[in-house]
Amino acid sequence: MENQHLSIDLGERSGDIALQCSETAGFLGDLNRRIQSDAARLSELQTNMEALAASQNESVAAAQELSLTARRAARMIAEGHEVITLSLGEVANLVDHVTGLEGHLRQFLTVIEAVGDVSDELGAIARQTRLLGVNAAIEAARGGEATSGFAVVADEIRRLAGQAGESAASVGDKLGQLDRDARRLIGGVEANIGRGRDVGTHIDTLRATMAEIASLVTQFGDRSGAIVTCTDEADADVTALRQGLTLFSESASESANRVETARVQLEGLEGMANDMLNIAAHGGQVTGNSRYIALAQDGAQEVSAIVEDALGNGQIDLNALFDTRYRAIPGSAPVQFENGFTRFADAELQPVLDRRTAQDESIVGCCLVDMNGYLPTHISQRSQPQRAKEFDWNMEHARNRQIFMDSQTRRALDGEGDFFLYTYRQDLGSGRYRALRSVFVPLIFHGRRWGLYEVGYLI
Repeated sequence: MENQHLSIDLGERSGDIALQCSETAGFLGDLNRRIQSDAARLSELQTNMEALAASQNESVAAAQELSLTARRAARMIAEGHEVITLSLGEVANLVDHVTGLEGHLRQFLTVIEAVGDVSDELGAIARQTRLLGVNAAIEAARGGEATSGFAVVADEIRRLAGQAGESAASVGDKLGQLDRDARRLIGGVEANIGRGRDVGTHIDTLRATMAEIASLVTQFGDRSGAIVTCTDEADADVTALRQGLTLFSESASESANRVETARVQLEGLEGMANDMLNIAAHGGQVTGNSRYIALAQDGAQEVSAIVEDALGNGQIDLNALFDTRYRAIPGSAPVQFENGFTRFADAELQPVLDRRTAQDESIVGCCLVDMNGYLPTHISQRSQPQRAKEFDWNMEHARNRQIFMDSQTRRALDGEGDFFLYTYRQDLGSGRYRALRSVFVPLIFHGRRWGLYEVGYLI
């Protein structure tokens, strides 16, 4: 009797160990996923850092080129400033020279006016001389033969007076044309003088602008030097950050490997503890698990009877029963599947699962699992229509037609025995789990292993 109690106690303790191992393994698995996720983000960060480093190298090169350009610009501005200053000085002298022409031209105009006055006086003298010649000719004609010689002189005086008058008139015309030309020239010079004054103003502005440009180039050179210094410092910081990220990535990868190793070891320990629990359950002693083992075996027998009858009367055939061509249901998330057995399971077996789940309040659910982890149906509470964009809700309330596989289910599918009693964690999605103890009973239809009948209950 004492050995019997020890066996029961050992089995229960093994179940507790399996549960603790399962929970710890689940925690480590979740931790490992988080580390892997962080490692993935770290990898993205490293990629971005590489791009940043490349950009930083370009910035350093650009800053150095900017500094070189600034020095070249300073030299060019200095040289250009000297040339432009000389050129502006020559332009200013030319403007002063043009401005001085006005006075000379006005003096020339005064001379033209004086010559014009003389020409007018010569014309008046020529007219008077011609009149005098006419009078002399008349008097000579009166004197007859004695004054004939004087008449010749009078005619010559008159002729010369006429020529002098014509010359004076021609000179007057030319002086008038020269006066008009001189005045137009003076007008042009005056306009040029006005432009020259404007040019002088622009020259002063240009000189001030050149001085400002030279000052800006100097500031540009100073700033470019500061930019070079900053980019050099930033380049050193980026290099240090890259090295730090590399070390952190290596450390995170090592931590993930260690966590995964610990998880695998815990799963191994969980498997050993579950084996001890399963062995104890087969010892024949009545324990807290015995009721659920009996309920699972009864449920499996009922399901087997229904399926065998359906095969016998042609309601379903073997191809549909063992169909593994799982067809994804469009838009489902998580993905649900259908096969040739799905509709029959919903119609004929779901009511059995609902009724048998209600036999004990500790039972979370009864379900069917084929050799690939596919659940063609589930209890009504876990077979609700999926909700759009509510993955977590669907994971918990629409578990039918999904494919689940964990280490304990795989062990039960591959194992040989009339039933298997294991403790495991039920995946509820998004890192959420629930600790359960399940009885798995093999389902054999028409002499062929189909999968398992499972009764999951809270401990």
